[in-house]
Amino acid sequence: MSDICDAGVRQNPARGAAFRWARRIALGWLAWRVLGPELQPRVSGIQRRPMAVPGRTVLVGERELFVREMGPPDAPPVVLIHGMGFDGEMTYHRLAPLLADRYRVVIPDHRTFGKSDWPRGRYEISDLADDLAGVLDAIDIEAATVFGYSLGGMVAQELAHRHPRHVARLVLAGTAAVPIPRFRVLARVVFWLGRGVMRLSRVGFARATTRVMQRSGAIAPEHLRWLRGSLLRRDPTLYYEAGHAAWRFDSRPWVNKVRVPTMVIIPTRDQVVFPAAQHDLAARLDGPIVVELAGARHESIINRSEEYAAAVFRFVGSAEE
Repeated sequence: MSDICDAGVRQNPARGAAFRWARRIALGWLAWRVLGPELQPRVSGIQRRPMAVPGRTVLVGERELFVREMGPPDAPPVVLIHGMGFDGEMTYHRLAPLLADRYRVVIPDHRTFGKSDWPRGRYEISDLADDLAGVLDAIDIEAATVFGYSLGGMVAQELAHRHPRHVARLVLAGTAAVPIPRFRVLARVVFWLGRGVMRLSRVGFARATTRVMQRSGAIAPEHLRWLRGSLLRRDPTLYYEAGHAAWRFDSRPWVNKVRVPTMVIIPTRDQVVFPAAQHDLAARLDGPIVVELAGARHESIINRSEEYAAAVFRFVGSAEE
């Protein structure tokens, strides 16, 4: 094969020159990635952390899991479960303070995310639900309003199914019973390719994600350095292991048996979990309240957090009356 390529290059000098330049660029980029410095982002103005709330770790079996808490410790608890893209602080840094005046807000990090342990190997969404039940036991929460977003909504479904004593009310947002109902092989290939790109350039991946968040209004200018640093902590293999767990998730055989007051919040222009799949989940539940956020996309949990907070206030308030 190489002989054929060399012959083609000799017969076409222009192609040969282009091939040599492409090879030089590729080798130069590889050398820079391996030996060069890590460029820092250009940011202006004062940079600060958006949610200056310290957390703690608890032991669930032999695994150490990280959890933050806000709000009055004797207030009704609300547990915020993050998804695949970000850890708890990154996902809920705007929503949690809005809820903390009325509730004891609990924000755990899943295994392989944030400051929790990063065990290697395959796991399922049900394992994350079991982890969460252990966290709630460790911090003495019996029953709570459980809010799950995206992959966190799948964990919330499993928690209500496997550990119903911990779930007084359930809020499922931007999630589904089957998050990838179509084009499943393509989705799996995209996960593998994404993992490969992230392995090659975690810095570039973090920079691209930060730019998307900026353009959508989901990150304030003074939080850019914090967001990028948080993104750089992600492990490419473990990050996409969560995606594969979501790919395998299917709650259709049992989700209709969940018997707690439930609200489903649907961003109507969600580009990650398609709205049709979210409506399908709502149809399988026993009389949920359905709230549509017109024009909202998947990042709306951050850039439209006030609307999520208002929905939670109405839902929890009506359930307590």
